[in-house]
Amino acid sequence: MSTVDKMLIKGIRSFDPDNKNVITFFKPLTLIVGPNGAGKTTIIECLKLSCTGELPPNSRSGHTFVHDPKVAGETETKGQIKLRFKTAAGKDVVCIRSFQLTQKASKMEFKAIESVLQTINPHTGEKVCLSYRCADMDREIPALMGVSKAVLENVIFVHQDESNWPLQDPSTLKKKFDDIFSATRYTKALEVIKKLHKDQAQEIKTFRLKLENLQTVKDQAYKLRENIAQDQEKSDASKSQMEQWKSQIQGIENEIRHMKTNLDELRGLQGQISTKATERSTLFTLQQQQYATLSEENEDTDEELMEWQTKFEERIAILETKISKLGREMDDEAATSSSLPQKISELTHEIGKLQAEADAHISIKHERDSDIKRIFTKHNFGPVPAFPFTNDVAMNLTNRIKARLSDLENDLQEKKKSSDDQLDVLWKHYLKVNARYSEIDGQIQSKIESMSGLSRRTKDKEKERDAAEVELSKLNLSRLDERERHLQIEVERKTLALGERDYDLIINQKRTDIFSLEHKIKTLQREKDNINRDADDRVKLGLKKDALESSKQKLNDLVNEHKDKIKSVLRWAPAEKDWKKEISQAFWPVDKEYNELKSKSLEAEQEFKLAQSKVSDAKEQLTKLRKDLDAKRRFLDSKLQSISQISADVDMFPKVLQDAKNKRDEQKRLESLANGMRQMFLPFEEVARDRHVCPCCERAFTPDEEDEFVKKQRMHSASTAERVKALAIESSDAETFLQQLDKLRTIYDDYKKLLEETIPLAEKNLNQRLADESQKEQTFDDLLGVLAQVKMDRDAVEALLKPTDTIDRHAREIQQLEEEVQDLEYKLDSLGQGVKSLDEIQLELDSVQRARDTLIIEVDDLRDQHRRLNDDLASAQVRWHTVREEKIKASHILDRFKEAEAELVRLAEEKEQLTIEKKLLEESLDPLSKEKESLLQEYNALKERFDEEYHRLAERKRDFQQELDALGRLNMKIKEYLDSKKLEKLNEFQEMLSLKQSQLQNCEARKQAISVELNKSKELLQGQGQLKRNIDDNLNYRKTKAEVDRLTRDIESLEERMLSIGSSSTIEADLKRHSQERERLNSEFNRCQGTLSVYQSNILKHKQELKQTQYKDIEKRYTSQLLQLKTTEMANKDLDRYYSALDKALMRFHTMKMEEINKIIKELWQQTYRGQDIDYISINSDSEGAGTRSYSYRVVMQTGDAELEMRGRCSAGQKTSTGGDILSELWHIGLG
Repeated sequence: MSTVDKMLIKGIRSFDPDNKNVITFFKPLTLIVGPNGAGKTTIIECLKLSCTGELPPNSRSGHTFVHDPKVAGETETKGQIKLRFKTAAGKDVVCIRSFQLTQKASKMEFKAIESVLQTINPHTGEKVCLSYRCADMDREIPALMGVSKAVLENVIFVHQDESNWPLQDPSTLKKKFDDIFSATRYTKALEVIKKLHKDQAQEIKTFRLKLENLQTVKDQAYKLRENIAQDQEKSDASKSQMEQWKSQIQGIENEIRHMKTNLDELRGLQGQISTKATERSTLFTLQQQQYATLSEENEDTDEELMEWQTKFEERIAILETKISKLGREMDDEAATSSSLPQKISELTHEIGKLQAEADAHISIKHERDSDIKRIFTKHNFGPVPAFPFTNDVAMNLTNRIKARLSDLENDLQEKKKSSDDQLDVLWKHYLKVNARYSEIDGQIQSKIESMSGLSRRTKDKEKERDAAEVELSKLNLSRLDERERHLQIEVERKTLALGERDYDLIINQKRTDIFSLEHKIKTLQREKDNINRDADDRVKLGLKKDALESSKQKLNDLVNEHKDKIKSVLRWAPAEKDWKKEISQAFWPVDKEYNELKSKSLEAEQEFKLAQSKVSDAKEQLTKLRKDLDAKRRFLDSKLQSISQISADVDMFPKVLQDAKNKRDEQKRLESLANGMRQMFLPFEEVARDRHVCPCCERAFTPDEEDEFVKKQRMHSASTAERVKALAIESSDAETFLQQLDKLRTIYDDYKKLLEETIPLAEKNLNQRLADESQKEQTFDDLLGVLAQVKMDRDAVEALLKPTDTIDRHAREIQQLEEEVQDLEYKLDSLGQGVKSLDEIQLELDSVQRARDTLIIEVDDLRDQHRRLNDDLASAQVRWHTVREEKIKASHILDRFKEAEAELVRLAEEKEQLTIEKKLLEESLDPLSKEKESLLQEYNALKERFDEEYHRLAERKRDFQQELDALGRLNMKIKEYLDSKKLEKLNEFQEMLSLKQSQLQNCEARKQAISVELNKSKELLQGQGQLKRNIDDNLNYRKTKAEVDRLTRDIESLEERMLSIGSSSTIEADLKRHSQERERLNSEFNRCQGTLSVYQSNILKHKQELKQTQYKDIEKRYTSQLLQLKTTEMANKDLDRYYSALDKALMRFHTMKMEEINKIIKELWQQTYRGQDIDYISINSDSEGAGTRSYSYRVVMQTGDAELEMRGRCSAGQKTSTGGDILSELWHIGLG
C-alpha cells in the first residue's frame, strides 16, 4: 500500500516563495487545523497536483495557483512542490514539480518548468533523478502508487468545491463512476461491437444482392450451355449425313478417276504407236542405206563376226602399243642426244670457275697470315710462327685476339653498368624530389581551386545576404512591432466596446416591446369586430389554453434538463429568463481566451519547432565535427603506422617528426662522405688504360699487370658504388619519410584545433540550444494543457447556447399565449360593458402603430450598428493577423540574413585557412625546386663525364673489333672454301666431261635402229584396219534390221491393248454421266456443310459469351458468395451473443459494485446521520429505456417505502454528509 510521508510547498497560493514549508503526514491519521486563508485547502490541492497533474478548479489555468508576483513585488515568482511517498512496493520516491508565473505587460503567464522523480539506487545508495514531461509524469505517479488517476482525482484528493459530485447530473455521475470502476473500455467495446454488427448487417444486405445477381448470371450460363448441347447434337447429325454423302462422292470419284485413267492410257497407247511407227520408218530407211554401202555381205554368223572383230582389235592394239613404245624410245634418245652437248658445255664452264676460286683461295690465305702478324706486332701479343700458317695455327692466333677483344668488351660493360647504377641512383633521387615537387604543386593548385570555389560561394552568400538585407531594409521591424501592438490594443478595444453594450439584449427587449405593441394592435383590431366574433373567440380561447399548457410542459422539461449544466457552467443559478443573456456573456470571454490561447499555442509550436531545428543543426554540426575528429585521428594513426611501421598513435606525432628530421640529416652526411671516397678511384683506371703505367710510381705495366690493376680498381669502385647506392636509397627513404610526415603536420594541427577549440565550442552551443528547446517545449506543453482545459470550458458553454435560445423562445411564446388568453377571457367576460367608440379605437390603433414603427427603425439601426462593429472588429483582427504574418516573415528574413552572415564568416575562415596552407606549401616548394635543379645538374654532369669515358673505351674496342672482323672475314672465306670442297668438285667435273662425250656417240647409233623398226610396224597396222571396217559395217546392218523387226512387233502389241480397253467415245460418255452425279452429291454436301457451320458458329458464339467476365467461374463465385453470406450471418449472430453477454456482465458488474457500496453507505449513513427524515441513502444504476442496455447513476434517499432523488431535494448538510459517505467508501474501494 502506498503512503505519503512529507511534502514541501514553496510559492503556492499564500505560501511564501522564499520560505520552505514542510508538512509531515503521520500514521494512521493527520489532522490539518488552521484559520481561514492559512492554506489547508492549498495542501490538498498540492497533493492532488503532485499525484495527478490536475490544477484545482477556478485557478485560471494556474494564474491564481502560484504566488502572485504583485504581492511579492516581483515580475516573476516561482513555486515548487516536493512530495515524498512510498510506492506500492515500499520504495521511497520524491516527486518534484516546479512552476513559474511571470507578469507581462498586460497579462500573466503561467508555465510548468520542471517535472522530476527522485529515487535511491539500492546498489550504490545514490540519488537518481529522472526528468519527465508533464503528461508522462501524470501517468507515472499513479502507476507507482498503485491507484488509478480517477480515484486520486475524484476520491482521495478531491477538492472541496467538487466534493458534492455524487449529487450532480446523471451524465457527470456516470462518467465519474465509469472512470473509478475502469469500465470505460468495456462501454467502448460495446459501442464498437454494436457498430460492427450494424456494418456487417449492411454487408449482409450487399452480399444478398450480389448473390441474387450471381444467381441470375448462373441461370443465363445454364441456358447458354443447354443451347450449346442442342446445337452440338444437330451438328453431330449433320456430320454423320455428310460422312455418308462424302463416301458416295468418294466412290463416284474413284470410278471417274478409273475412267480418266483408261482414257489417258488409250491416248498414251495411241501416242506410243505413232512414235514407234515413225521410229520404224526412220530405221528402215537407215537399213536400206547400210545395205547399199556394203562392199561385201558376209554370210558368217554374228558370233563369228564378233570373234573376228575382237581378234582384229587385239592385233591392232598390239601394233599400236609397239608403235607407241618405239616412238617413246625414239623421243628419249632424241632428248638425251640434245641434252648431252649442253651438259658438256656447263661442265666446261664449271671447271673454269672452280680453277679461278682455287687461285683466289691461295691469295686470301696469304693476306690472312699477313694481317695476323701485323695485329700481333701492333698490340704486342708476342712472336708468331713462320709463313705460311696452317689452318690450325691461324685459328689459334685468331682465338687469342678474340680473347683480348672479349676482355675489352667486359671492361666496357662493367664500366657502363657502374655508370648506369650511379646515374640510376641519382635519377631516382631526382624523380622522388620531382614527385614531391609535383605533389606539392598539385596541392597548391587544389588549394587555389578550392579558394576560387570558396570565392564563388562567398559571392553567392553575399548576394543572398544583400538580398535579405534589401528585404530587411524594406521592412521596419520596430514599426511592425508598434503596428502589431497598436492593432492588438485596437482589437481589444473594439472587442471591449462590442462587449460593453449588449446589442442582443437591447434588440431582444425592443423586439419584445414591438411584439407587445403588435399584440395590442391586434387587440384593438379585434375590438372593432368584437360583436361578430364572439363564438370564434371562445374556440380560440380553448385552443390557446391547450397550446399554453403544451408550451409550459416543454419549457419545464428543457429547464429541468439543462438547469444543472447551466449552474455548473456559471457557478450560480440565474433566473430562467436571464439564461440566454448569461450564457452569451459567459461564452464570449471563454471563446476569446480560447482563440488567444490557440494563437499562442501556434506561436509556441513554431518557436518549439524552430528550437528543434536549431538543436538538430547543432547536433549535426557536433556529430560532423566529431566524425571529422575521428576521421583525422584514424587517418593520422593509420598513416603513422603505415609510414613508420611501428605502433604509434597521434600523440607521438611531434616526436616521430623530430626523429625523422635527425635521421634525414645523418643519412645526407653519410651519402656525401661515400661520394667523396668514390671519386678517388676513377682517375687511377683512366691513367692505367691510357698510359699503361702505374698511376702512383709510373712503372710500366705488362698486359697481365695492367689487367690485374684495373680489375682491383673496378672492384673497389663497384663496392663504393654499391655503398653510395645503398646510402642514396636510405637517404631518399629518410627524405620521403620526412616529407610524408610533413604532409601530415597540417592535418595534425587541424586535429588539435578541433579537439581543443572547435568541438568544445560546438558542445557549449548545443547545450545552450537544448536548454532553449526544453524551455520552449515546456511552454508549448503548458499552453496545450491550458488550451485543452479552456476548450472543454468553451465546448461546455457552447453546447448550452442552442438550448438557452430554445428556452428563451418558448418563454416568449408562453408570455404571448398568456396575454392572448387573458385578452380573450377579459373580452368574453366584459363583452357589452364599457365599449369604446370606433373613432377612439382607431386613434389608439394609429398611436400604437406609430410607436411600433419607431421601435422597428431603432432595432434596424441597432442591428446595423452591431454589424458595423463586428465588421470593424473582423477587419482589425485581419489587419492584426496580417501584421503578425509580416512580422514572422521579417523574422524569417532576419534569420536568413544571420545565417548568411555566419556562413560568410565560416567561408572567410575556411578561405584564410586555405591561404595559410597554400603559403606553407609554396614555402616548402622553393627548397624542393632548388634541390631538383641541383640534382638535375649533377645528373647531367655525371652523365656527360660517363658518356665521354664510355665513348673513348668504345672507340678503342671498336677499332680492335674492326681489325678482328676483317681477320674473321678472311678466315670465314678460307673456311667456306675448304667446307665447300671445291677442289674435289674440280676433279669430279673433269671426269664427268669425258663420260658425257662418250654417251653422246652411243645415242646417235641407237636412234637410227629404232627409226627402221617403227616404219615397218606402221605399214602392218594400215592393212589390218581395212579388214576391221568391213566387219563393223556388216554388224551394223544386222543390228538395224533387228531393231526394225522389234518395232514392228511392239506396234502390233499396242494395237491389241487398245482393243482390250475399249472405245474412247464410250468411256467419255460414262465419264460425263458420273461427273453430273458427283456435282449433285457435292451440292447436297455443301448445303449440309453450311447448316453445320451455322450450328458451329452458334456454339462458338455461346462459348465466347461463356468466356465473358460475368460468366467466368460462375459456379465457384456463386458458391464463394453463398459461403461468405452464410459465414457473415453466422458471425453477426455471434456478435449479437457477444454483445448480449458483455452487456449482461457489465450490468451485473455495476449492480454488484453498487450493492457493495450501498451496503456500506447505508451503515455509514445510519451511524452518522441523526435526522429522522431519511432512513438511508443509496446509489442506483438503472437501465435507460427498454430498447437499450445503457445505464445511469443517481443518488436516492429512502424514507419508509418512498424513494426520492436527493439531487435538488436535500439540504447543504445532507449533501456534505452524502458526499463524505460515498467518497469514504470509494476511497476504500480505490485502495483495494
